[in-house]
Amino acid sequence: MSMTPIVLCGLALSLLSGCSSLLSAIPAILGGGEAAAIGAAGAAQNFEYQKLIEVLPRYDGLEHHSVAVLVDAPLDLQYTKPELLDQVAGGLMSRLQEHVPNIKMLHPMQVRNWQFTTPQWNAMAFGEMVEELGVDRIVLVDIQEFRLHPRGNQWLWEGVCRASIGVIERDGYDTDSFADLWEVSSQFPDIEGLDRDSATEWEVQTGLLSEFIKQTSYLFYTHIEPKHPDKYNSKLDPELDL
Repeated sequence: MSMTPIVLCGLALSLLSGCSSLLSAIPAILGGGEAAAIGAAGAAQNFEYQKLIEVLPRYDGLEHHSVAVLVDAPLDLQYTKPELLDQVAGGLMSRLQEHVPNIKMLHPMQVRNWQFTTPQWNAMAFGEMVEELGVDRIVLVDIQEFRLHPRGNQWLWEGVCRASIGVIERDGYDTDSFADLWEVSSQFPDIEGLDRDSATEWEVQTGLLSEFIKQTSYLFYTHIEPKHPDKYNSKLDPELDL
């Protein structure tokens, strides 16, 4: 049976209409695929930003040794922040005792009593210090800068703690020289433009000291750090001490 031209024309139009609908759907399909690809790329990037890496200690010679933490600072800083030296010494002792295997820490109060009863202790030869304290190692923290505000602006919070960290070895090659020496500089908070109405002095000082003590302790034991510190979001890993 032959079809009339009218029927053939109707079938052709119907096919063209279906093709037209399919063609019109292609941009939407492609758009959805593009959005999915962008989303996947964003997720991969966020995953990369949250990566953690294992970092080895810069110095591992505190293990299986007796250790004293000595903290020094300029006299004007000791006058304005009399609690600072004890807070740094106590905090650092706690972290080292927790993370360094088989370490024997001299109690900070014993160290402070020795400092108080030994005039000009910071002018002594290093070898004499370890002998008098009766330890194998001294971690000497010499605080060189400690401030909570930008210079010249008391209305904003911008905490900085900078210090040199040296290790004195009783059994070292040269007991009157540092076996190792680093500089640690910590900042807190990591929010620019935080004003005095948004946080208290106690909060800023506590956060700054916590950050400084953590970074200093990291010199002495294997630990975990963000691969991209400037991109890492600590709120996504609240159980980690980073």
